Amino acid sequence: MVMGKRARLSALEVCNILITILSLFPVASLQCKILKCNSDFWASTSNSAREEEFCTALRAYNGCVRRTARTCRGDLAYHSAQHGIEDLMSQHNCSKEGPTAPPRAHTSAPPPPSKPPAPDSQERSDGPEVCHYERSVPRHAPQHNYTHCGFFGDPHLRTFGDEFQTCRVEGAWPLIHNKFLSVQVTNSPVVPGSLATATSKLTIIFKNFQECVDQKMYKAETDELPAAFADGSKNGGDRHGANTLRVVERVPGQHVEIQARYIGTTIVVRQVGRYLTFAVRMPEEVVHSVEEGDDQDLYLCLHGCPANQLIDFRTFRARATETQGKARVRSGTAPHGFTYQAARARCKERLPVEDVYFQSCLFDLLSSGDINFTMAAYYAFEDVKMLHSNSKRYHLFEKDPFVGNAAPAGLHWLQLVLVHCLTVYLWTECCSAQL
Repeated sequence: MVMGKRARLSALEVCNILITILSLFPVASLQCKILKCNSDFWASTSNSAREEEFCTALRAYNGCVRRTARTCRGDLAYHSAQHGIEDLMSQHNCSKEGPTAPPRAHTSAPPPPSKPPAPDSQERSDGPEVCHYERSVPRHAPQHNYTHCGFFGDPHLRTFGDEFQTCRVEGAWPLIHNKFLSVQVTNSPVVPGSLATATSKLTIIFKNFQECVDQKMYKAETDELPAAFADGSKNGGDRHGANTLRVVERVPGQHVEIQARYIGTTIVVRQVGRYLTFAVRMPEEVVHSVEEGDDQDLYLCLHGCPANQLIDFRTFRARATETQGKARVRSGTAPHGFTYQAARARCKERLPVEDVYFQSCLFDLLSSGDINFTMAAYYAFEDVKMLHSNSKRYHLFEKDPFVGNAAPAGLHWLQLVLVHCLTVYLWTECCSAQL
């Protein structure tokens, strides 16, 4: 998964890298058939009323998913299906051993014409108390702590711990993965020959949860920001708490909000220009609800980007200023159409405070020349104001110890001073002892 500057690799190392990519990234495995397993199972159980038939179809579904293990091991839908099958087996008291049958759609008679259609989820009851995260807090108990993660632009990441990073992360990467939901982004190059990438595809999977919601998948990509889940529904299914998960379209084709009240979570997805932005508000309890045996090291919203994927703002700015100064002398224009001063002026129009959102806007304009990244940074900050629970943490600055690599730089300087002082002290003591 190493990207950026490449060194000469041995054949064995190349094979190892390819195997890692194929095992981690669904985009690298074109033969994954997990969605076929999903659709066959739901088709075979859509009109089933008998537990015996349901369990038979569920065992067939389990067999289908197992057969995809080799080609789908890095696919979020595959892992979500595994967890979903376990939940359904438990809920319906199905034995793992027993008859199986290939999934087949039931052909039941259509309902009588006089029977009205089933009411839309908006008219259904919100369901039991367990489906309302806020209501689950006992009276006089401490309120839930909420946290925020955002991913936008070139791309820039604000983690649940309020650390701000700029990353390369080309290809498919997991943003969130816990007991309740998984989020994966796919980042594509913005300008040929540049390190600049931006999010072109987003997949969110909400897992089955008690009597509240069915498993649901939301998929968005460039020029396709749906106002519904992948199955066409706008809520959590047919359960009593279906209304506690719903898709709300704020601006057609530009702004969608997904409300998951059963886990106290709100997700905002936008398309700005040709790329997507992501923002989430989630309780800390949900953030850290890790499945047993899951490895959380790669999930960006929780742990940030891998060290070999980080880009330093300050180093980039220094190089951009130097490079563009030379470019102006030669031709009077900057490589991507923006001089440093012109980019600053454009970003100031929307982001008057020179925090990391302003700096990210500046970075994106200089690295890509795409004016839409100005609005991406603007909306990312607007989402922070809507979703972050601490108004004092809206703005982050490079000197802030929480931001990027600012703290390590100062820490290294202090360590050098201390080591120097300690060396002088020991040398003095040694000399005194010899005298």
